[in-house]
Amino acid sequence: MIGGIPAAATTEATGENHPLHRRLKSFVKRGGRTTDGQARAYDEFGPQFLLPYRPAPLDFEIAFGRPAPTILEIGFGMGEATAFIAALMPEKNFLCCEVHEPGVGALLKRIGELGLQNIRICAHDAVDVIDHMLAPATLAGVHVFFPDPWHKKRHNKRRLIQPPLVHQLAARLRAGGYLHCATDWQPYAEQMLEVLRHEPLLRNTATDFAPKPVYRPLTKFENRGIKLGHGVWDVVFERT
Repeated sequence: MIGGIPAAATTEATGENHPLHRRLKSFVKRGGRTTDGQARAYDEFGPQFLLPYRPAPLDFEIAFGRPAPTILEIGFGMGEATAFIAALMPEKNFLCCEVHEPGVGALLKRIGELGLQNIRICAHDAVDVIDHMLAPATLAGVHVFFPDPWHKKRHNKRRLIQPPLVHQLAARLRAGGYLHCATDWQPYAEQMLEVLRHEPLLRNTATDFAPKPVYRPLTKFENRGIKLGHGVWDVVFERT
């Protein structure tokens, strides 16, 4: 998954003019080569499933060709979990942000192989998408799975889950919508829980950490970590 950092909020203290919001992005550029198969997927499926970034509110019904609850995913890596969840829940739309070109190509390839119709990809910084393309109270859910943990203490400020972004996401959830974060780094899990607990627009669906929801699959990355003795923590909050 991609890492990154805060976004905006609607108050002066945590709004779009917040200094962190101005200088940081929701992703970290990574290396990697786009394979021939991924390049072919760009050509074949890109015109239908890639959405261009535009600084204007997105009409979900037009973008997906139907009215349906829409879930935002920030950073889908190679798209394994995204494709699984979209196939499991065909009644929902999935708007997915990722800037890693091989990852976008990999998800487009999975879309073609599985015949999925309920995914749209915006290959752009999620902070901009949230700020400029998503209207308040329009999302049914948000998924942030395994964002970059930024292990070193001096880099903690670069983590994605921080109050400005959480406030922006909460404001874009409709009543009863949910924000689901997952990480395999305990200090980050504790930070996620603390940040979400302090967002007044959200309430925890569990006492602290949540059981893994049935829709989130165990990816190869996660299975490898579990075999090495790593824990995995899920945090699920709902919009009040």
